[in-house]
Amino acid sequence: MKIILDSPINKYYVQTLGMIFFPGARFGEHEEEDGTDTCISVKTEEVDGGIKAYATVSVEDKSESAEYYAEFTADRTNERVLKLAIGGAVLTAASALLGYRPAWGMMIGVRPSKVASEMLDAGYSKTKVKRILNTDYLVIPKKAALATNIAVTEKSIVGEPSPKDCSVYISIPFCPSRCTYCSFVSYTSKRLLSLIPEYLEKLKKDIRSNFEVIRRLGLRVRTVYIGGGTPTILDARQLRDLLSLICEETDVSALDEFTLEAGRPDTITYEKFAIAKEYGVTRVSVNPQSLCDEVLCGVGRNHTIEQFYKAYEDARRAEIRTVNVDLIAGLPGDNFKIFSKTVDDIITLSPENITVHTFCIKKSAEVLRQNSRIYSARGGDAGKCVDYSQIKTQQAGYIPYYMYRQKNTVGNYENVGFSRPGHEGLYNIYMMEEIHSIFAAGAGAVGKLVDNTGNCCNKREIERLFHQKYPYEYLIENKNEAFAEAAVRFYTEHGML
Repeated sequence: MKIILDSPINKYYVQTLGMIFFPGARFGEHEEEDGTDTCISVKTEEVDGGIKAYATVSVEDKSESAEYYAEFTADRTNERVLKLAIGGAVLTAASALLGYRPAWGMMIGVRPSKVASEMLDAGYSKTKVKRILNTDYLVIPKKAALATNIAVTEKSIVGEPSPKDCSVYISIPFCPSRCTYCSFVSYTSKRLLSLIPEYLEKLKKDIRSNFEVIRRLGLRVRTVYIGGGTPTILDARQLRDLLSLICEETDVSALDEFTLEAGRPDTITYEKFAIAKEYGVTRVSVNPQSLCDEVLCGVGRNHTIEQFYKAYEDARRAEIRTVNVDLIAGLPGDNFKIFSKTVDDIITLSPENITVHTFCIKKSAEVLRQNSRIYSARGGDAGKCVDYSQIKTQQAGYIPYYMYRQKNTVGNYENVGFSRPGHEGLYNIYMMEEIHSIFAAGAGAVGKLVDNTGNCCNKREIERLFHQKYPYEYLIENKNEAFAEAAVRFYTEHGML
């Protein structure tokens, strides 16, 4: 795709707008010379009281142009006004050309509720926030309401963040098999799975190091999250060893939440959940993604519906406080009839959490090599599926409590977590909304140091700490000593000790 700019805007912003209408689009270093037949041209000028943008979107021999004006206001930065003007112009032109109006309008960020939250912080009423999202950001009313309501819910859950709060993330980046849509750093070959014992020894050292720094900084651990990959790929002895270490390093009874992301039903046993319960785990995920064996087989998810039901029953027998079930709308081979039945059947089970993702196509996913035309701007049945899940869960007494979005989701739709009151996945909120620091251990894990004191011009200053992506790299290089030094420096420099 060509991007031609006569504007001070960052080209990446316009590229991301283009991906709403042309998911999977590629951008080279010299887009103007790559011979593509798709082009977005943008020009802006400052006029009295605001910025006017002019956009032309072309595909082959067809094109549409539009202009859009965004006004300077006291609560908008110049960059925000520039983005509103360009977003409105590109959206209007592309919608006219393609006959498709995206539900989220020009909102391209991971956290659409963040914009709503900022306006609520500025003293705007819920009604006004919804109206601004609809009129200024061109978000359709039901999505504007969803973003606003989730922002309100998150605020009530988080309260006043303390600089002394933190969470811990532990990565187990291994799976029994790789789903065709997977984009996580997870490893399935026999050779790589053989690394698990050595990986766990290195991981335990880093866990001890993280908790040592946490104690040194005088922090309170609010949540611990063991994710992956599939953490329950560990056998019962390995899982007990890992959980017992965590119990040695922190008082798990004082945690607000302790999550084991079990995930794949074909790795779950009652014994593993009983061990999790014994060591203080309060939340687990048992993720079918779909209750249709044909759909599961089509995406390389090597478990059956029966295995899911058994795993779910094992979680109930073990008396884990909160059980989450993940579903994915828009999977290849799925449709509204299949997905709506899946939603109905899951609601009948009455898990405390239901998380509904929209199928997302990553460039490294196997499914893209199988079908290069799988990208879909409109999303087929996905929109109906997402709407149905939101209506039915709320009718059943669940509340939407957190949300995020990804690039290249079919239809450009969202991922939403629903919860019974009092069972919200707290780590999800703390991590996604960057409420406090996350100390991470393991391959592919990313730690975040967060200054939430309000001293940084009323913004959270964040420093990210990246572990090695691959397990074999993680085993070779030790970064935790550097991470510990970075944490102490960050908290000292920001006056958080």
